[in-house]
Amino acid sequence: MVEAPVEEFLCTRIRQSERALMAHHEAVLRTYGLTMTQYTVLLTLSREGGMSGAQLARSCGVTQQSMSSVLTNMESKELIHRETSPVHAKVHIATVTDAGQALLDRAYQEVILLERALTDAFTPSEHAALCELLERATAVLIQQTRQAPAPHAP
Repeated sequence: MVEAPVEEFLCTRIRQSERALMAHHEAVLRTYGLTMTQYTVLLTLSREGGMSGAQLARSCGVTQQSMSSVLTNMESKELIHRETSPVHAKVHIATVTDAGQALLDRAYQEVILLERALTDAFTPSEHAALCELLERATAVLIQQTRQAPAPHAP
């Protein structure tokens, strides 16, 4: 039997928190007919303005193929509008429609309740410290991912 090294305990806690967060958001968003990716697209477009599918894929952490499917679905629901980029004829720029913004605004009001509950669970100094620690942990995770060895050939 392999005993779990101490280093895995923190990763396990981060993973558990991430799963709990995603489960909450997915349950809330499901009531609005949205997936987490669709919500993130609406939120990103609302904050950043028009973006290409490739930009949205990077922002949402999904593949371009997956994003293409998400955007097609969202366009059919009239949550976004896509038009050809004035710079590149093969690139389509997505923007939020009025219906998409209205849906985002309603969903956001429920999603933000969790943010407020989490904030209220800590003192202001604990909240600031937790944010700083999570940012540091994220930086280490990103750095370690970049340094990970290439997969071995079979």
